[in-house]
Order: sequence, then C-alpha cells, then structure tokens
Amino acid sequence: MTPQGKQTIIPNPTRRSVLTLPLILAAGRAHAGSDTKYGPGVSDTEIKIGQTMPYSGPASSFGATGKAAAAYYRMVNDQGGVNGRKVNLLSLDDEFSPPKSVEAVRRLVEDDQVLGIFGSLGTPGNAAAQRYLNDHRIPQFFIFSGVARFRDPKRNPWSIAGDLAFASSAKAFAGHVLRTNPEGKIGVLFQNDDFGKDHLAGLRLGLGEKNAAMVAGTVSYEVTDPTVDAQIITLKESGADVVMLATIPKFAALSIRKIHEIGWKPQILLAYPGATIEGALKPAGLDASTGIVTVEYIKQPGDPVWAGDPEMQAYLATMKKYAPDQNPNDRTSVSGYHGAAMVVSLLKQCGDDLTRENLLRQATHMRDVRVPMLLPDVLVNTTPDNYMAINQMRLQRFDGSGWVVFGDVVTG
Repeated sequence: MTPQGKQTIIPNPTRRSVLTLPLILAAGRAHAGSDTKYGPGVSDTEIKIGQTMPYSGPASSFGATGKAAAAYYRMVNDQGGVNGRKVNLLSLDDEFSPPKSVEAVRRLVEDDQVLGIFGSLGTPGNAAAQRYLNDHRIPQFFIFSGVARFRDPKRNPWSIAGDLAFASSAKAFAGHVLRTNPEGKIGVLFQNDDFGKDHLAGLRLGLGEKNAAMVAGTVSYEVTDPTVDAQIITLKESGADVVMLATIPKFAALSIRKIHEIGWKPQILLAYPGATIEGALKPAGLDASTGIVTVEYIKQPGDPVWAGDPEMQAYLATMKKYAPDQNPNDRTSVSGYHGAAMVVSLLKQCGDDLTRENLLRQATHMRDVRVPMLLPDVLVNTTPDNYMAINQMRLQRFDGSGWVVFGDVVTG
C-alpha cells in the first residue's frame, strides 16, 4: 500500500496497481449485518475498483483525468470513505492502445479481483474490453466515452458511459450552424473510429434535410498519424467555411495550428474531448484558437461566474491538497473529478449491497442526481432502457484566454 497522498504511475499494464489509496475507516461503523452483501474486491473496510487510463501515448494529456479522479477518492477517504469503506483505485496505463487496454482490464479483473471497471478513458480501449466485461457480467460504468455502443442496454447492459453522447454534442453543433450560418459549408475531420464516426453521424442527423448541401467534405485520420496537414488542406479546398474537428487534443492542436498557418479562417467547432486549453489550445496557439466553439456540461475553473461557487471552491481545494502537481484549470482534471464523484454517488446508493448485480440495478435507476462540477441544470438520470446519463449541455466560445458560455441549455 502506498503512503497517503503518494501516486505511482506504472506505464505498463502487465504490472499491478498504480494508484492505491489510503485506508480510512468511518468512526463507529457497525459490524456487517445480515443485509450486507459483497462482490469481488469488497470487504468491511475496502471497495477495490479498476480503471485504465492513457498516462502515456498519443492521448497522454488525458492522464490528468485519472490523477484528478484519484484525488477525489483520496478526499472522500479522508472524510470517512463510502459508508466506512475506503475506495481503493487501481489505475493502469493502457497507452491508448486497445490491446493493452484489454490486457490491463483482464489483469484488474482476474488478478486484482476488482469490483468493476469505473471511469476508464478512451473509445478504442473501452470498446476493445467491452465484450469481455459484458460476457462476464462485470460493471464497465461511467467510462469516458460518448459513443453510442456504451448507451445500448439491450446489447451491452453492463456498459454505461458517464459523459455526454458524442452524437448529441455534434447535433448541438449542427443547430448552431443552422442558426448562425444556414448557407454555410462544413468540412469534417474525424478520428477513424467510433469516436469520430459518432460525431459525423450526429452532425448529419442534426442538419437533417440540409445535410447533403451543407457538408462539403469529410476526411479521417488515425491516432498513429504524425500529422493531419494533408487532411486540413483537403478540407480547405472543399470550400468549407466551417470545420468540425472530431479529434483528441493532440490532433486538435495539429489541426488548429495548420488552419492558422495556411491563412484559412473557418468557424471551428471542436469536439469537447479535444477542447482542452492545456492539451490543445495552448500548443496550437491561443491567437489561432480564439473563436473556437465547443459544447460543455461541466463548470470551468477560471470562469468568474463560478468564483464564489461552493462546488468550485471544493474542487480547487481538493486539487491543491491531493493533486498539487496537476493544473486545476485543465478541463481533463475537472472531468476526472466529476467522474469520480459519479462513482462515489453510485456506491453510496448501493448501501451495504455492494454486489455487481446491485451496482447495475442502482446505476440504471439514478433519478435527478446532482454531481459536483456539472453545470447547474445538468443532472444524472438513467433507467434500465435509457443509458444517457448526461444529456444536457451549453455552447461556449474561446475568447483567447478562457471559455465563454452562450445560449440556452441544449438537450441532446
């Protein structure tokens, strides 16, 4: 067990735990009674959960998500844990590689005997591990991916995403373009996987009958590509005056920089996973990034509107104490914090029935759950037939230093 407050990241999924949290027991916890039921990884003192995260590789900027989640769990443990039990997070580096994701997940389940997989990040890795987890009836809950396959209770009942659906966010982009530039031409750069394809499908759906006339061109990229220069030039030559980037931060930065270098001035719509100031906009150049539009469903540190907000103050205090080496203003940190809060809310809802079966039951019966750092009008709701845990968002524009929210709440 690592000392309290220490984090050790092991960039090899064949090795064991990387973020092992301290044991904190609630004072006066009663002995287990007849109603207490435990699944793997659970005892009177511990709830062991697993996670994969790209601490290295092409999406390494998302590693802050895992570190912020660990900070939240340590804070919860210091406050007594979840019904007196510590949350013991084992978070492994999968390098954003699907084979390594599967290897890490199998090790967490079979060797470490975790209760379930919670808050793993990335569409490719989660998709690769999905069949194994569903076949073995193991929770794959509140993962960071907005693709439709993690919102499909009939085919994959043990998989539930914890963030906004990519198709819904792209529909919001379509609505924005139809309102502000109804005769515009849209070019799309998308990652060649479910992440990118869901964005493209959502955009087309949102444009409706104007889809054929407005989408001027679409090009894809692979996460192993060194650049996207050729794709950006192709989109410029298509005549597009709007470009949607369905990209992770590395490729968002490459795209924005190239757009700026060639003197192209389209309206840029940036998918929220890539819309990080630290991971994308700063590397691309803040001047080049000014005017970019994205969607959001969580509060943004540094926005004056939240200066006195109790949730924001608690978030900043937690990051300062438990993850002082992380930038609290990075969206990926906020995402990890609120994702961990969703997991803790679910674990509390389970009470002393901490079996995988009850986890599924409770995760599919969340009613207007308020989770820290979500925008005020955004609540978590699920039913056995609807896995769209979060379905509300706001549009926001980058002004050269931060994000400025505009318009009303949009429901996907």
